[in-house]
Amino acid sequence: MTRIILDEDIKPLSEFRTNVTSCIEQARTTRRPLVITHHGKSAAVLLGVAEYEWLMQKMEILEDIRLAETQLADGKGIRHDAALKMVMSKATR
Repeated sequence: MTRIILDEDIKPLSEFRTNVTSCIEQARTTRRPLVITHHGKSAAVLLGVAEYEWLMQKMEILEDIRLAETQLADGKGIRHDAALKMVMSKATR
């Protein structure tokens, strides 16, 4: 996902309502989030589906890393050679 361009990717709610289709198309084609404001304050973010899915995948990976770090800190890790042996035994079945 690309960073927003401030003078293109921030729209007031009134403009969003008037131009919903073009706003959706903009978010989809530019692959940038569209920030929608209400009374001058950010209220919502519009993302294309591909960018949303990418963010969710990234979040899942980061959660897996956090869980692994927690498990290692709790002494629940195993040595690399033991893990490799376990994986290889399951792969050759």
